Amino acid sequence: MNEEIKKYLNKDVSVCIDRKIGSKHPKCDIIYTVNYGYVPNTINTDGEEIDCYVLGVFKPIDKFEGRCIAIIHRLNDDDDKLIIVPKGKDYSDDAIVALTEFQEQYFDIEIIR
Repeated sequence: MNEEIKKYLNKDVSVCIDRKIGSKHPKCDIIYTVNYGYVPNTINTDGEEIDCYVLGVFKPIDKFEGRCIAIIHRLNDDDDKLIIVPKGKDYSDDAIVALTEFQEQYFDIEIIR
């Protein structure tokens, strides 16, 4: 796991949304069931910006500021994801797995708190 990504856990994070809820993945037949984006000016172990799932917002958005409550650590990939929610909101590990299954079903994951 990228140690740099751990510094976001339990912190407020600003996210740019590049794949809005209801949009289609540019290369795969995946429909985003949550807003998905990245933390600007960061680099993850895959060489791209740190990706984020935004949970608890049920309309398409362009930007979001919320709290990182967890990290999805992919055991068979090098692209961990932050879980960002509205301040004061929380989700169980099971709920995080269910809400991100549309994409994470293809990977072995663990939830880091």
